[in-house]
Amino acid sequence: MAASELFTKFARVWIPDTEDVWKSAELLKDYKPGDTVLHLKLEDDKETQHKIDPQTKELPPLRNPDILVGENDLTALSYLHEPAVLHNLKVRFMDSKLIYTYCGIVLVAINPYEQLPIYGEDIINAYSGQNMGDMDPHIFAVAEEAYKQMARDERNQSIIVSGESGAGKTVSAKYAMRYFATVSGSASEANVEEKVLASNPIMESIGNAKTTRNDNSSRFGKYIEIGFDKRYRIIGANMRTYLLEKSRVVFQAEDERNYHILYQLCASKHLPEFKALRLSHAQNFHYTNLGGSPVIEGIDDAKEMRNTRQACSLLGINESYQMGIFHILAAVLHLGNVAIKSNERDADNCFILPNTEHLIIFCDLLGVDYEQMAHWLCHRKIVTGSETYIKPMPKFQAINARDALAKHIYASVFNWIVHHVNKALHASIKQHSFIGVLDIYGFETFEINSFEQFCINYANEKLQQQFNMHVFKLEQEEYMKEQIPWTLIDFYDNQPCINLIEAKLGILDLLDEECKMPRGSDDTWAQKLYNTHLNKTTLFHKPRLSNKAFIIQHFADKVEYQCEGFLEKNKDTVYEEQITVLKASKKLNLLAELFHDEKPATSPTEGRPSVARATVKSAKPRALQPSKEHKKSVGHQFRNSLHLLMETLNATTPHYVRCIKPNDDKFAFTFDPKRAVQQLRACGVLETIRISAAGFPSRWTYQEFFNRYRVLMKQKDVLSDKKLTCRNVLEKLIKDQDKYQFGKTKIFFRAGQVAYLEKLRADKLRAACIRIQKTIRSWLQRKKYLRMRKAAITIQRYVRGYQAKCYAQFLRRTRAAILIQKFQRMYSAWQKFLRIRSATIVIQSFVRGFRGRRQFKAILREQKAIILQKHVRSWMARSKYKRTHHAIIYLQCCYRRMMAKRELKKLKIEARSVEHYKTLNIGMENKIMQLQCKVNDQTKEMKSLLEKLSGLETTYTNETEKLRTEVDRLRANEESAKVSSNKITSLMEEIVILRRELKETQAQKKRLEEGADKYKAETDLMVSQLKEQNALLKNEKEELNRQIQEQAKEITESMEKRMEEETKQLEIDLNDERSRYQSLLNEFCRLEERYDNLKEEISLVNVTKPGHRRTDSTHSSNESEYTYNSLLSSDPGEPEDGTRRMEEFPEQKGALDMSLFLKLQKRVSELEQEKQALQEELDRKEDQALRSKAKEAEDQGVKARGAELEYESLKRQELESENKKLKNELNELHRALSEKASPAVTAPGSPAYKVLLDQLTASSEELEVRKEEVLILRSQLVSQKEAMAHKETMTEPMVLLEDICKMKDQGEITQAYMGLKETNRLLESQLQGQKKNYENELEILHGEVQNLKEEINRQQQLLAQNLQLPPEARIEASLQHEITRLTNENLYYEELYADDPMKYQFYRISLYKRIIDLMEQLEKQDKTVRKLKKQLKVFAKKIGELEVGQTENVSPAQLADEPIRPVNIPRKEKDFQGMLEYKKDDELKLIKNLILELKPRGVAVNLIPGLPAYILFMCVRHADYINDDQRVRSLLTSTINGIKKILKKRSDDFEIVSFWLSNTCRFLHCLKQYSGEEAFMKHNTPRQNDHCLRNFDLAEYRQVISDLAIQIYQQLTKVMENVLQPMIVSGMLEHETIQGVSGLKPTGLRKRTSSVADEGTYTLDSIVRQLNNFHSTMCQHGMDPELIKQIVKQMFYIIGSVTLNNLLLRKDMCSWSKGMQIRYNVSQLEEWLRDKNLQTSGAKETLEPLIQAAQLLQVKKKTDEDAEAICSMCSALTTAQIVKVLNLYTPVNEFEERVTASFIRTIQVRLQNRKDSPQLLMDAKHIFPVTFPFNPSSLALESIQIPSSMNLGFLLRV
Repeated sequence: MAASELFTKFARVWIPDTEDVWKSAELLKDYKPGDTVLHLKLEDDKETQHKIDPQTKELPPLRNPDILVGENDLTALSYLHEPAVLHNLKVRFMDSKLIYTYCGIVLVAINPYEQLPIYGEDIINAYSGQNMGDMDPHIFAVAEEAYKQMARDERNQSIIVSGESGAGKTVSAKYAMRYFATVSGSASEANVEEKVLASNPIMESIGNAKTTRNDNSSRFGKYIEIGFDKRYRIIGANMRTYLLEKSRVVFQAEDERNYHILYQLCASKHLPEFKALRLSHAQNFHYTNLGGSPVIEGIDDAKEMRNTRQACSLLGINESYQMGIFHILAAVLHLGNVAIKSNERDADNCFILPNTEHLIIFCDLLGVDYEQMAHWLCHRKIVTGSETYIKPMPKFQAINARDALAKHIYASVFNWIVHHVNKALHASIKQHSFIGVLDIYGFETFEINSFEQFCINYANEKLQQQFNMHVFKLEQEEYMKEQIPWTLIDFYDNQPCINLIEAKLGILDLLDEECKMPRGSDDTWAQKLYNTHLNKTTLFHKPRLSNKAFIIQHFADKVEYQCEGFLEKNKDTVYEEQITVLKASKKLNLLAELFHDEKPATSPTEGRPSVARATVKSAKPRALQPSKEHKKSVGHQFRNSLHLLMETLNATTPHYVRCIKPNDDKFAFTFDPKRAVQQLRACGVLETIRISAAGFPSRWTYQEFFNRYRVLMKQKDVLSDKKLTCRNVLEKLIKDQDKYQFGKTKIFFRAGQVAYLEKLRADKLRAACIRIQKTIRSWLQRKKYLRMRKAAITIQRYVRGYQAKCYAQFLRRTRAAILIQKFQRMYSAWQKFLRIRSATIVIQSFVRGFRGRRQFKAILREQKAIILQKHVRSWMARSKYKRTHHAIIYLQCCYRRMMAKRELKKLKIEARSVEHYKTLNIGMENKIMQLQCKVNDQTKEMKSLLEKLSGLETTYTNETEKLRTEVDRLRANEESAKVSSNKITSLMEEIVILRRELKETQAQKKRLEEGADKYKAETDLMVSQLKEQNALLKNEKEELNRQIQEQAKEITESMEKRMEEETKQLEIDLNDERSRYQSLLNEFCRLEERYDNLKEEISLVNVTKPGHRRTDSTHSSNESEYTYNSLLSSDPGEPEDGTRRMEEFPEQKGALDMSLFLKLQKRVSELEQEKQALQEELDRKEDQALRSKAKEAEDQGVKARGAELEYESLKRQELESENKKLKNELNELHRALSEKASPAVTAPGSPAYKVLLDQLTASSEELEVRKEEVLILRSQLVSQKEAMAHKETMTEPMVLLEDICKMKDQGEITQAYMGLKETNRLLESQLQGQKKNYENELEILHGEVQNLKEEINRQQQLLAQNLQLPPEARIEASLQHEITRLTNENLYYEELYADDPMKYQFYRISLYKRIIDLMEQLEKQDKTVRKLKKQLKVFAKKIGELEVGQTENVSPAQLADEPIRPVNIPRKEKDFQGMLEYKKDDELKLIKNLILELKPRGVAVNLIPGLPAYILFMCVRHADYINDDQRVRSLLTSTINGIKKILKKRSDDFEIVSFWLSNTCRFLHCLKQYSGEEAFMKHNTPRQNDHCLRNFDLAEYRQVISDLAIQIYQQLTKVMENVLQPMIVSGMLEHETIQGVSGLKPTGLRKRTSSVADEGTYTLDSIVRQLNNFHSTMCQHGMDPELIKQIVKQMFYIIGSVTLNNLLLRKDMCSWSKGMQIRYNVSQLEEWLRDKNLQTSGAKETLEPLIQAAQLLQVKKKTDEDAEAICSMCSALTTAQIVKVLNLYTPVNEFEERVTASFIRTIQVRLQNRKDSPQLLMDAKHIFPVTFPFNPSSLALESIQIPSSMNLGFLLRV
C-alpha cells in the first residue's frame, strides 16, 4: 500500500520528542512522494514541520485509530511500533487504571504504587478455570494458564518474573504462588500451601531491603519450584537462590536500608526474650545507619517481626533455632560497631581498645573468646613454604576483614534458613510435576556499575536469549499450524554478547585467571580485557577518559562497568583464623552447625545451587582437596548455577511477566514515558513487538472478519461459504497479496492492514451516515419548508382578513365616533348645565339655610330669654309670696295665742262661782222623772225581754256556735287580710322603692346610653382591630396546623421509616445468623466428609486384618455414632466389631472431631437462641405495626360491622337449619333403607351395604364440617358482638356527653338533631335495602334447598335402582345419571343467571373443572378396575386350585357375585390407622429399597409426590404406637444416614438431590404436623389429629432433619451452580441474542492457546432450557412452592453475580451494544419468572446489580447531570464497581466516545460518602439462608397405597 494512501490530510502520526519521547500530530496536507517536509499540527494546536531524511526517506510512524487504543494485547494493535506500545500502556494505566497488559506471550505489569482490590479470593475464583484470552490481563490469568497447561500437557511450567528494582517483581511472584495455593489446595493435612505462602515473609525479611527505587526490593534471585501430585494438588516446594547482595550488609547508599530483619530486631528490643541481645535503636548501629533512612513510612517493623517469627514456627524452625539466628544477627550488628584504631607510630598496625563494649557483646552472644577475636580482627597469618608468620594489618584492611566476616556470617545464616525452608517444604510423597516461579533481577544500569550489575546483566542476557528463541518458536508453530507460507524472521541474537562474557578468554575467564595470579589487580585485569577484546568485537568498548572501566553493548543498552572491586568480589575472601574462632563456640550450637562442614565452594552438580559460598583462605594448603575445587570463584559458581537454571527453564513451558516501574518518585498512577521506554527496551517487550510486526501480527477468524467487515461487502459478494466470501472481498480491498495470508481457520494480516480496513469501514459508515443524514435532513427541511409555506399562507390569509376587518372596524369606529362625539357633546353640555343648576341650588339652599338658622337662633334666643325671665320672675314672686305668707301666719298665731289665753282666764273665773252651778242644774229634776219613767218601762221591758231572753238563749247558743265558727272563719279571714294588708303595705313600699329605683335606673339608663354610644364606637374600633388580629391569628393557626400536620406526617413517616429500617435490620440480622448457622453446618458437613474419607482409607488399610468384617448394620451404626451426639445408637449384638472400629481411629483425631462437634453444637444452640430472640423481637415489631394498622382499619370498619354481623347471624341460622334438614334426611334415609330394602341388598357383606356405608360416612363428615363452620361462626359472632358492645359502651356515652357539653347553644343542638334525623333516615334506607337483599337471598336459598331436596330424592331413587343393576352397568348408569343431572343443573343455572352473564361464566368455569375432575376420577377408577381385575384373576385361579370341590355347593347367584368381592375394600379398611408395621430385621431392607435403590424418575411420574417420606413417617408412627424407642431411634438414624449415603454417592445428580430435598422436607413437615403441638395442628382434620404421635417427642430429630435439609439444599445449590457455570458467561455475555447489534471490536486479538477445547457455544436459550428442566423436576418431585422460590432466587443470584463479575473483568464486554444485549437477556429471564409465576420469589432483585451495570453502559457519560443520574441510578452497585465499569467502558465504533478521567473523578467525589463494601466482585459462592415454612399435607395417611414396584411387600398396614 502506497504511503500516499496512508499519509493523507488529517492522518495522525507520532514524532519524536525530548520530554514525552513521542508526540501525536495531525497532517495538514497530503504527503506526496518527493516531499521533504511534513506539515503537522500538534495536539495543543501548534503547527510544526517534520523534516524527512533525504537518504532513508523514512516517514514517522502512523498512529492507530482511537478505537484500537487501550487494547488488552499490544500485538492486537494494527501499527506495531514503540510509540503505539507506549501510548497504549499509558492510556490503560492512566485513564483506565489497568496495570496489566498482554504483549503476545508476555504479561506487562506496571507498578501502581497503590493497593488495588484486584487480588482477593473472589478474583482468584473468577479467573479459575478461564481461558487466558477470555478475561482481562492479570497475573492470575498467567498462573491459571500455567496450571492448566501443566494438567493438560503433563509438562512442567515456569513463570519468569523480571524487571528492575521497584517494578513489583516480588509482589507479582507472591500473587502467583498465592493463586496456586488457593486453586489447587494441598494433598495432605499438613497445609503445604500455607507453608509455601509462609516462606514469603521469611525470605523478604532476610533477603529484601529498601532501595532508592523500592521499599521492598529483593536483593537476591530466587526460583521456587511448587510441586504437585497426580491430582495436581500442592505437595511441597523447593527454592533456589542466586547472588545474594552481601555487600549490603556492610554498605548502603544514601536513603537506603540494610536487610529488613536487622531493623525488625531493633524494633523488637523491648521484648523480654530479646533483652539478652542488648540491642538499641537502629540509628545506633553502624551497619543499619549508613543510608540514613532507618524507617519506612507505613511499615511497623515490630509487627513484621511477629509475622516473621510466626512464619518460622509454621515452617518448623523452633523457638531455640529462632533465638540462635537472632543471636547471630545481633552479633553482626554489634560487630559493625567494633572500632578499630590505627597505631600512631606504625600505620601498618591497628588495634582494638581493651574491653570494647560491642566486641564483648559480640563474643558473649556467639560464645567465643574475646582475646582471640580481638587478635584475629587486627592480624592475619601468612604461610610460606617452611614458616608461618602473623602479620598485623593496617586499619583499612582490618575494617575490610571485619566487614567480610560480617558478610560471610550473614550469608551463612541466609543459606541455613533457605536450607531449612526447603526442608520444611520438602514433599513427603512423589512429585508428579511442578511449576517454577522465577523472581530475578532485571537489567540494571547505574552511574557506578560493579560486579553485581555485571552478573545481573549477564543473567538477563541469557534469559533474553531464551525468551527470543521461545517467541520465535511460537510464531513458527502458529504459521505451521495454519499452513501458511512464511519466511525466516530476522530477530536480534545476543549470543555474541553471551560469548563475550562466558566463552573461553571471555570476561569471566580472564577474571578468574587474574584472581589466581599472586599479584593480580583490577588494573592488570582491565589491561588484559583491552588487549583481548578491544577493536575485535563491536560489543566491547573502552571509555575515553578512563583506563579502569569497560563498556559492553547489551541487548538493552550500553553499560559502563568500573573494574575496581571486581577481583575482591569474585574471590569473596574471608580469613580462616576468624572462622576457626567462630567454630570454637561452645555456647551456640547453631554457629558451629553453620561453619562446621563448610567447604570453600559449592559444587555445581548439587541438586540445589545456593548462594555463592565464600572462599576461605587457609594457613596451609590441603593435599586432599583438589586444586580445581579450591579455585572456584563467585563468577564461576554463578555461571554454573545460571546454566543449570537455563536447563530447567528450557525443560519447562515458560510464561513471562515483565514488571515496569512507571516513575522513580513512587507516585501512584503517574507515568514517566522516558523511564517506561527504557524498561520496555530492556525487558524485551519491544523485541516481541518487532518480531510480531515482522510477520503477520493481526489475526482474525473468518467469522469474526465477516461480522466486522460485512459493511464493505455487497449483497452479491456474500456467499454461503464464509471463507470464500472473505477471500473474494480481501482480494478486492487489498491489492497487494503479500499483506495478508489465508490460514485454515484464520486470516493473517501484516502490520497496518487492520487500520487500513478500519479506515475503509469507517469511511463507508461515514459515507452511509452522511447519506442518511443528507436524506433525513432534506426530508426534515422539506417538511419544514412545507410547514413554513402552509404557515405563511395561513398567516397571509389571517393578515389580510385582519386588515379587512381592521378597515371595516375603522369605518364603523369613524361613524361611531361621530355619534359618540355628538352625544358626548350633548351630554357634556347637559352635564355642565346640571352641574351649574345643582351648584346654584346648593348655594341657594346653603344661603337660605344660613339665613333660616340665623333667624331661628335669634327667635330661640328670644324665647329662651322670655323663659328665663318668666322663671326668674315667678321665682321672685314665689319668694316674695312665701315670705309674706310666712309673716301673716306668724302674726295670726301670735294673736290667737293671746286671745286664747284671755278666754282661759275668763272661764276659770266663771267656774268658781255658785250661780254658775245653778245654771248648770236647771232642768235636772225633769230629767230625773223622765229617767224614772224610763226605768220603769225598762224593767217591764226587761221582764219581757228576760222571757224573750230565755227563749232566745237557746237560739243564742246555737247561733253562738254558728257565730263562733263564723268568727273563727272571720278571724282567719282577718288574719289573712292582715297578712294581705301587710303584703300590700310591703308591696306599696316596694312600689315606692321600685319607683325610686326606676327613676334612678332611668337616670342611669341615660348615662349608660351615653356611655354605650361611646363604648359602641370604641367597640367598633376594637372589633375591627380584633377582626384584623383574628384574621392574623387564623392565618397563624392555619399555618401552625399545617406545620403540625406536616410535622406529624414527618414524624409518622420517620417512625414508619425507622420501623421499616429496624424491621429490615432485624431481618438482615436474622438472615446473617441463618447464613452463619448454615455455613457452620456446611463446615460441619465438610468435616464429616473428611471423617468419612479417613474411615474409608483406614478401612482400606485394615481390610486384610483377620476377623474384621463390615456389614450394613455396622456401617449404619458407625455413621450414627459420629453423626449426632444427642442421638447415639448402639447395636448390642456386635460389641467386637464396635471395639475394632474404635481401634481403627487414633484417639487424638477422635477427640478433636468430638470437641469440634461439641463446639459447633454449642454454637448452634447459641445461634438458635439468638435467632429465637430476634424472631420474637421481629414478631413484636410486626404486632405493633399490625396493631396500628388494625386500629385504623377498625375506625374505618365500624360502620360495616353491623351488616356483617347480621349477615353472619343469618348464615349461622341457615347452616343450623341445613344441618337439621340433613340430619332428618339421613334419618329418613336410614328408615327408608331399613324398611324398603330387601335383606339381601342390605346385608353386611353386600355391595349395596358398602355403598350406603360410604354415603353415610361422607354425610357424617359433611355434618362434622358444617358443625365446625357453625362453631367458628358462633365464636366469631360472639367475639365481634363483645368487641362492638365494648366499643359502644366505651366510646359512645363519652362522645355524647362531650358533644352535649360542647353544644350549649340552642342552634347547635338543633343542627345536631337534624343531622341525627338525616343519619337515621339514611340508616333506615340502608337497612331496608339490606332487608330486601336478604329476602331475595332467602328466597334463592329456599329455592336451592328445595332443589337439593328434590335432588336427594332423585339420588335415593337412583341409588336404589343402581343397587339392583349388575356391577358392570353401575358405572355407566351412574355416569349417565350424573350427565343428566349436570345438564339439568346447567339449564337451571342458565335461566337463573340469565341477567348476570359474569356469574354464569364463573359457574361454567367451575362446571368444567368439576367435569375434568370427574374424568380424572374415572380414569383412576378404570386403572384401579384393571389392576383389581388382574389381581382377581390371580386370586380366582388360586381359589380354583384350592377349593375345586366346594364350587358345586355354591349357588349361581353367589358365583356371579364372587368376582366382585376382591374389588370391594375389606371391612378392616375402615379401622386402618395410617401406620406401617415392619420387623426389626427388615429395617435395612426398608432403607435399601426405599432410599438407596429407589429411582426418583419412576416415583415422580407415577406416584404421589413425597411417597417415601409418607412411608417412613408411617413406619415411625407404628414404632411410636408400640412405644419402642429403640426402633424409633434406629429407624430415624438409618434414614438420615441412608439419605446422606445416596447423596454422597450421587452428589452431582440434580434429580436425586432435588428428590431427596423434597422428601426430607415432607418428612420434616409430617413430623411437625403429627407432633401433637397446637401450632402445627391448626390445619389438620380430626382424623389427622387422631394420627398424632403419642409417646415420643421428636423435636431434637426435627432439628437434625432440618439441618440435613439445609445440607441437601446447599448441595443442590452447588449442583445447579456446576451445571449453570459453563453456560452463564457464554449465554449472558458472549452470545449475540439480538442479531446485528455486534459488540465485537476490531481487536484482531490473537487468542492464547486455549487450555480446554471448545465444548460448544451456549446461548440464552440453553440457560432457559436448563431453568425449565430444574423447575419441572422440582415440581414433579412435589417440592414446596416456597422452597422452589428460594432455589430460583439462588439460581438467579448465581447467574447475575457470575455475569457481573465477568463483565467487571473483561474490557471487551464493556460497551454500549453489550449493555443492550445484557438488558435483553435479563428481560428474557424476567419473562421466564412471569411464566412460572415466580415474580414474588425475590429472584428479580438479585439481578438488579447486573441491570444497573447494563444501564450504566448505555447512559450518557459526559455532564454533571449525567453523573448525578448515574449516582442515583446505580444504587445496587458499589463505588468500586461503578468506577471499574466506567474505566473499562470501550467504544466499539468510532462514533462512540470514551469516558473522560474528569467524569470518573466527578463520580468518585459524588460517591465518596456512600458507605459500601470496597470489594470489587460479587461473592458468587454466597448462598442465601434457607428456611422451610411449615406446609401441612391434606393427604390422609390411611388412603396411601404402596405400589408393588417399590418392593416393600414386607410392610404391613395397621
